[in-house]
Amino acid sequence: MQFIEFAKYLQKLEKISSRLLITDVLAELIGKLEPTETSKGIYLVLGQLGPDFANKEFGMAVKMVIRAIAQGTGKSIEEVTREYKQKGDLGLLLEEMPFEKEKRKSHSLTEIYDYLLLIAEDSGFGSQERKVNKLSEILLEISATERKYISRMVVGKLRLGFSAKTIFDALSQMQSGNKTLRKELDSVFQIYPDPGLITTAVKEKGMAGLKDIKVKVGVPVVPALCQRLNEYGEIVEKMHDVAVERKYDGTRLQIHFNRLKNEVKTYTRNLEENSWMFPEILEMGKWIKGDSVILDCEAAGYERKTGKVLPFQVTMTRKRKHNIAGAAESVPMRFFLFDILSKDGADLLSKPYFERREILAESIIPNEVIVVDEFVRTSDPEEVERQHKKYLSEGFEGAVIKMWNGKYLPGRQGWNWVKIKEAEGNSGKLSDTLDLVVLGYYFGRGKRVGFGIGAFLVGLKKGDFWVSLAKIGTGLTDEEFRNLKINLEEHKLKEKPINFQVEGTLLADVWVEPKIVVEVAADEITKSNVHAAGIALRFPRLVRFREDKGVGQATTWKEVEEIAKISKV
Repeated sequence: MQFIEFAKYLQKLEKISSRLLITDVLAELIGKLEPTETSKGIYLVLGQLGPDFANKEFGMAVKMVIRAIAQGTGKSIEEVTREYKQKGDLGLLLEEMPFEKEKRKSHSLTEIYDYLLLIAEDSGFGSQERKVNKLSEILLEISATERKYISRMVVGKLRLGFSAKTIFDALSQMQSGNKTLRKELDSVFQIYPDPGLITTAVKEKGMAGLKDIKVKVGVPVVPALCQRLNEYGEIVEKMHDVAVERKYDGTRLQIHFNRLKNEVKTYTRNLEENSWMFPEILEMGKWIKGDSVILDCEAAGYERKTGKVLPFQVTMTRKRKHNIAGAAESVPMRFFLFDILSKDGADLLSKPYFERREILAESIIPNEVIVVDEFVRTSDPEEVERQHKKYLSEGFEGAVIKMWNGKYLPGRQGWNWVKIKEAEGNSGKLSDTLDLVVLGYYFGRGKRVGFGIGAFLVGLKKGDFWVSLAKIGTGLTDEEFRNLKINLEEHKLKEKPINFQVEGTLLADVWVEPKIVVEVAADEITKSNVHAAGIALRFPRLVRFREDKGVGQATTWKEVEEIAKISKV
């Protein structure tokens, strides 16, 4: 496929708001892609150069793209910057801006993908200048429509409003005429989250091609997540024989170890690689019995003298990329292992919990860095309650309860893993906090005028729409207000997206892409005529920023409904 044809599909998709029509257009596009270019087309339609876990980022800020535009148009950087500020979108700017030395050529989708990958992979001394020059060169060779979408891809702002899930709807429709294959596609995506590879496999071999896709060291599995229940009797009634584990206030990690490659990688719950944060585990080979493993764990900072686990905020100071050795010295980490997903190439997901636990214990040589966490087996609700309260008294977040015979189920499925997390002292009357997404913010008043933000709007996804649950102006220090404004700056939108259901007095001064997750406490959930959700949080307040969570790990609408039901709303 020629890239100009691909760009016209992007143009068509951008103008559509109906999910059904988007699915139709994607199905048509996928059908036209050759098998050899399918994965590249899928990545590019998502505005990426590979699956999320591959970390193939362009490494180009808006200012660098402006320099490339200035080179191609003959205008000054100041003039291009001024016009960009008026448009607020590099794509719209490039769609209308003439290039004075055009060398128009026809490029295939594969040629453009490979060229963009070359730009992204350029690193080291002088790489910024080389990236600008390369981008300027390709902009001179393509049409205004192609420039529009390439510029948005490069700065991570393609904004077509769909994810891999919609691509799987389209793939299912292409194969069967409806969405009946979606569940099977989702299941494979959960163990191998690469939409390009999955789409290619189906294009080449039909649905039978999915059988060749297996759990693989170096490819993160979508982590299992907990449902919520707060009645001990109900937990045992639903799950029967259970294991009770501590809930750590740390950061969820998946550790991938390959002895033959001498490689250790870690992935966040968002499937992003963050191996650079944890130099402690470079010596994994000394502690593992076997050639390869995938381990699920919670990483937390601890005090060397007492062994006491440190608060989440302290653990997250390890996110900085500079002087990581110094950070590792001041905040040592311990990795509390609670599951094993693969060993020596064998997929363990279908093994029952207790078997996986036995394999885990047998695979680890005792040490001070990666530690197999403890659990208590019971079928007695009173024992579950005792352990939960014991963990709270010890400073943990409470308990996680897991079905004794349960498989490892990626995502949030069934009553397999359940959490009771009473953050006593900061969660008000609600039995748990909520992880919500920032949708917009309001300009400050009084001393907050200088911050540029005085309150912000949070919500969650309800079907295809984002609905608000609370407007928050308390719980933040002055410094946190300033940092929030800085973090939201790169996600600002020119207008309210069509899938934001927010009206009236809640209309924000500035709308933002739903990217930032915050943990929110409140006294209760009440009915609301103001919030489109029909419910709202009473006396909401910020607990903390969840930098370790992506939008996919935010509280779901189903969970809020369950909490509202318990609250008798």
